[in-house]
Amino acid sequence: MYEVDFVEFPSTSSAASGRFFEHAFGWAVTPYGPEYADVRAAGITFGFQADTAAQAPAPLVTIRTDDLAAARTAVEAAGGVVTVEPFGFPGGRRFHFREPGGNELALWCPEE
Repeated sequence: MYEVDFVEFPSTSSAASGRFFEHAFGWAVTPYGPEYADVRAAGITFGFQADTAAQAPAPLVTIRTDDLAAARTAVEAAGGVVTVEPFGFPGGRRFHFREPGGNELALWCPEE
């Protein structure tokens, strides 16, 4: 299973970004410390990364899978290059990759 369910945006203030979407659209905000917040919108979650050391240079589309190792094998077999090795975060693990056209995306798997 592969499903786009998350898009992470660089932000100068994750709290301000979260408040905006909460006030403008009534979407629920989940803060994860001072530099990260999730906003849940109809079927997709937006993440706002304010930590400049961890920010992607552009919005980062994130694909959910139920098998991170198999997903990595599929990405590499199709010509993708892993740009960030798998790491844990609250709720799961993910890695970033660049597809042959140059776009960076991420694959994530919920914690078991």
